[in-house]
Amino acid sequence: MQHLRLFLLASFIHFLLFPPMAYSQAPVVRVIVNTSVPTQEINVDQVRQIFSMRQTVWPNNQLITVFVLSNQHDTHQLFSTKVLGMFPYQLDRIWNKLVYSGLGEEPIKVKSEQEMLQRISQQPGAIGYVMDTLDIDNVKIIDVVKE
Repeated sequence: MQHLRLFLLASFIHFLLFPPMAYSQAPVVRVIVNTSVPTQEINVDQVRQIFSMRQTVWPNNQLITVFVLSNQHDTHQLFSTKVLGMFPYQLDRIWNKLVYSGLGEEPIKVKSEQEMLQRISQQPGAIGYVMDTLDIDNVKIIDVVKE
């Protein structure tokens, strides 16, 4: 009987600390753009092209401004691996090659997701990413589709 009480108490504490919802909802990173961007969805290859700085204009010839978080930021790591399918250090290598060869520029790094939202809302043609847990206002969320 003593073991049963101890088991029930331990189970109750575990339930309080780790509710079932915590396991069922994986964090989701959303790709966001300035409201001037004329698209509702984008495919994974296009997202890779944009964030590797190989695609520099939208289909309407508007310049793309790319915003990213630091490599150490959890959201950047999740975005790189889950959306782009590469590690943050691989993106850095691509950006470094472009910069040091003189063929391109690296994206603009911001310090927080709030700054990312603010900068994208103010910059026509801008693109970035945030966790879906944030209140996302004044920017447009675009769907990333797999082809």
